[in-house]
Amino acid sequence: DPMVQKHFEILQTRHGNGMELSLLSETPSMERLTNLLLVEGLTDIQQKEHDVMQIEATKGVKTVCKTIPLEKVFLPLSKVSIPPRISLTVGVAGIGKSTLVKLLVYKWVKGEIYKDIAFVLPFTFRELNAYEKLSVEKLIRSAFPHISELTSIFSGAAKVILILDGLDEFKSPLDFSNTVVCTDPKKDIQVDNLITNIIRGNLLPEASVWITSRPTSASQIPGGLVDRMTEIRGFGEAEIQDFYYQMFDDKNLADQVLSHIKGNKSFHIMCTVPSFCWIAGLSIGHLLKNSYNSQEGVTVPKTLCELYSYFFKLALNGDWTDREKETLKIDQTINSSKKLAGNLGKLAFYGLIKRKYVFYEQDMKTYGIDLTSLQGNLCNNILLKDDSQTFTVYYFTHLTLQEYMAATYYYTAAKRAIFDLFTESGMSWPKLGFHNHFKNAIQRSLQSEDGQLDIFVRFLAGLLSPQVNKLLSGLLLTKEEHNGYREHVINLLQACLNTNYNISSRTVNVMHCLHELQHTEIARTVEEAMRTESLAGKLTPVNCSALAYLLQVSETCMEETNLSNCLNDSVLKSLLSQLLYCHNLRYVADEHFKVLYEAKGKVLEYKACKLQKTNLIYCHVSNTFLLLTLLVNKSLSCLNLRNNGIGPRGAKALSDALKMNQALVSLNLQNNQIGEEGAKCVADFLQVNRRLTTLHLQKNSIGPEGAKRMAEALKNNCSLKEFILSSNCVGDKGAAALAKALKVNKSLTTLDLRSNSISNTGVTALTEALKCNQGLIDLNLRENSIGIDGAKEIANALRENCTLKNLDLTANLLHDEGAKAIAIAIEENQTLTSLHLQWNFIRSKAAKALAQALQFNESLASLDLQENSIGDEGISALSAALKMNKALTALHLQGTSVGVIGAKSLAEALTVNQSLTTLDLRGNSIGVEGAKAMANALKVNCSLRTLNLQENSLGMDGAICIATALTGNHGLTHINLQGNRIGESGAKVISDAIKSNSPNCIVEI
Repeated sequence: DPMVQKHFEILQTRHGNGMELSLLSETPSMERLTNLLLVEGLTDIQQKEHDVMQIEATKGVKTVCKTIPLEKVFLPLSKVSIPPRISLTVGVAGIGKSTLVKLLVYKWVKGEIYKDIAFVLPFTFRELNAYEKLSVEKLIRSAFPHISELTSIFSGAAKVILILDGLDEFKSPLDFSNTVVCTDPKKDIQVDNLITNIIRGNLLPEASVWITSRPTSASQIPGGLVDRMTEIRGFGEAEIQDFYYQMFDDKNLADQVLSHIKGNKSFHIMCTVPSFCWIAGLSIGHLLKNSYNSQEGVTVPKTLCELYSYFFKLALNGDWTDREKETLKIDQTINSSKKLAGNLGKLAFYGLIKRKYVFYEQDMKTYGIDLTSLQGNLCNNILLKDDSQTFTVYYFTHLTLQEYMAATYYYTAAKRAIFDLFTESGMSWPKLGFHNHFKNAIQRSLQSEDGQLDIFVRFLAGLLSPQVNKLLSGLLLTKEEHNGYREHVINLLQACLNTNYNISSRTVNVMHCLHELQHTEIARTVEEAMRTESLAGKLTPVNCSALAYLLQVSETCMEETNLSNCLNDSVLKSLLSQLLYCHNLRYVADEHFKVLYEAKGKVLEYKACKLQKTNLIYCHVSNTFLLLTLLVNKSLSCLNLRNNGIGPRGAKALSDALKMNQALVSLNLQNNQIGEEGAKCVADFLQVNRRLTTLHLQKNSIGPEGAKRMAEALKNNCSLKEFILSSNCVGDKGAAALAKALKVNKSLTTLDLRSNSISNTGVTALTEALKCNQGLIDLNLRENSIGIDGAKEIANALRENCTLKNLDLTANLLHDEGAKAIAIAIEENQTLTSLHLQWNFIRSKAAKALAQALQFNESLASLDLQENSIGDEGISALSAALKMNKALTALHLQGTSVGVIGAKSLAEALTVNQSLTTLDLRGNSIGVEGAKAMANALKVNCSLRTLNLQENSLGMDGAICIATALTGNHGLTHINLQGNRIGESGAKVISDAIKSNSPNCIVEI
């Protein structure tokens, strides 16, 4: 069809020939860009906050969502659903929305996607700004006059994708409540009315409509009119690296740039935005490259204003590497560039306060910008030009660059202006002096509900920092002039923090301003108090503001935010909105636990919540309020509710929530009195939940019936990996039920049945399951009633099982015969790596059998025989095995009746063995002679790292022998000599000797 072919040619002309996009589409960066997140709507922060604040608060990490590739954006999600009519894609400024549009057009023209679509009709809102009134017919004909027949498009006979790119650049707000209905595609109506009628389906009802926008502007469209909302993710770690490897030919330079950016958390987070990635990379790369030939040490930008000032300085001086870019070019002196920069700053400032981000020729002339001068290095990297058929528009490379330029203009103008600069006409009460103008800017920022001026005032404050003054002296700033303003501005900003605990995002931004000023004392003080857990009693209103700021930017808070014993009601309520951005919150109950409990519930209900892990310990969470919030929360992955007494009713509420919740992966309900009824509720959600991997239910008295219900759930559940059921009275019946589940379940890797009154009968059932189970790795059966017969069944299972690695049989009734059976099985088993047999009435016969097994076994790395009367005879047998064994790394022999003979045998083994790293001999009686033998062994042995000789009757002489042995070629890093009647003076002498001979060895004495 000639008309379609002509359409292809026009799209290629307007969007480029696709060569650049073709190369980009093969990179990891573009792959991530084209896999959009499916989201259910805008979060509160997306609707109310500046783009930069959105990125900082969420730390650049998106909530886990399903993704949809670009080629499926307009297709139904399933065979029974219908395709979306209105698709809305949101993303912060500079994240790649327009690039995504170009890529879709390119792929469609190439015939790679949407082959059933007759026409793709891309428009930008900046194009629509040129019209006052328009019809659908004129809209299409003005851009695509070659489409001669529009009837098929109007009727829906021809499938069409209508693209409206950049809603945030539209000059008029969309008013859906007062839309004048229009169904005639040939009728001229107001452009904003045209858009609302298209979205409502009154016009082009059969077309697929794709709108892109920054999040705050997207909130104009009622959610009920949007069939599918997607979000651009931006760069991840791999994409940032890939971006810089493409940006720099020198891989070493790219790695250095990456290293500096990763070292600055704020920059690293912001680099999720490709445009910022480019600004940061170009600036830091140029700085590092030039530093190779410089004698002075390189000072890499640490704040946002420092980075942009360096970028601006390079642009002003024209000191850039040559790169092909479709931008404006000029060749003027720096002085003329400074004049142009001033005019661009004025344009940026008044555009910013009018929420205007694209400019036309008339705007440029209004602010004294000579269009013929827009052809050089300054504009090449700060201002871009977009030519269409009917007009030319100009826009700043990125929103933050417009804000930076606006700040430079305001800073310069504030030194001489006598009227309010925010009133462009000049009709205002006089405002004299820089301080008054700065105060006015801060006040207007604090009064803004959507953070429109947040980054502008950050840059304004940053222009007063010593480092920025040094960078821009002689260009925009006068050398050292900041000294006359800085102290006053710091006091002004600190006064803004004294808010009587009324903390908002604007307050947090004031802390960012102080950081830009390089005044970080408040933040450092609070962060240190958090690190040392000494914050209690220090949360004044100012410090509370600092804490809110640190919740977003501090590495300490990223690891864990521990607010135990720090909060009162007013502090807690003031921090509520900021807790949204905390990833790991810990709180041990105090008198304010009820307020926190309700506050946490509210936090978890927010769409913007980023809390991933929370510990609410002893908080008496007994009603269902917090638990039901899991129905809507999509960020929390780890929830610790131990010791809260939620009972069966709480378990029921939790179960109902977790049947739908798809985010939580770890749940701790230890000691919550849920009982048998609660266990049934938990089992119900395990039947359907496919996300939970860790469940702790110890000390809940679920009994045999509760265990049976759990077992039935495990037969169907394929996600749970760690299941802790200790101290639950499950008994033999419960164990038998769980055994049946283990024959079927393939996902469970850890099962803890400690202290559950399981006897030989129960363990026999479990061992039958172990013979066929191929998933379980850790099994804890300590503190039960497993006897000799049960031990023999375990031995039989170990001969067949090839996955179990850790087995704990502590405090059972194995005796020599049972332990001997297990030892014989270990000769054959080559997968078990850890075996605990302490407190099992084991004597020398079993020890000899274990020694025999160790001569052949090549997998067991840890053997625990504590509190068994093995004696010297058994220890001598084990020692002989150690001379041959090369796998064992840890041997625990506490309280095993080791005497001098046993100690000498072990010492002799240590002169040969090169694998053992931990030896625990506490609570024995090796005496001075045994100590001497061990000391001689230590002079030879190079593998042992930890030695415990606590309570061994060494006396002063024995301890001195050990101390003097720790010289030369030994590897010991920790030794315990406590409880050996050495005395204080002797302890000091020995401690000093060990530290002198072996400074890397920690000694407890």
